[in-house]
Amino acid sequence: MPILVNLDVMMAKRKMSLNELSQKVGISNVNLSILKTGKAKGVRFETLAAICKALNCQPGDVLEFVEEEDGPGVS
Repeated sequence: MPILVNLDVMMAKRKMSLNELSQKVGISNVNLSILKTGKAKGVRFETLAAICKALNCQPGDVLEFVEEEDGPGVS
């Protein structure tokens, strides 16, 4: 997947637990964990904004585009 989720990095930098962020953002631990592990199919702008507000960061601090490398034999 070309989008890397750096939520765990930002949480560590802010010394914030999953439970604390979950309470501040207003979404369940389970859904936040799915996002944190990069297994989410998408994220609402409203949720992203709440995460950024709670962590005092920008969306680019949480989400990162990573160029996919072509596999063998792919042009």
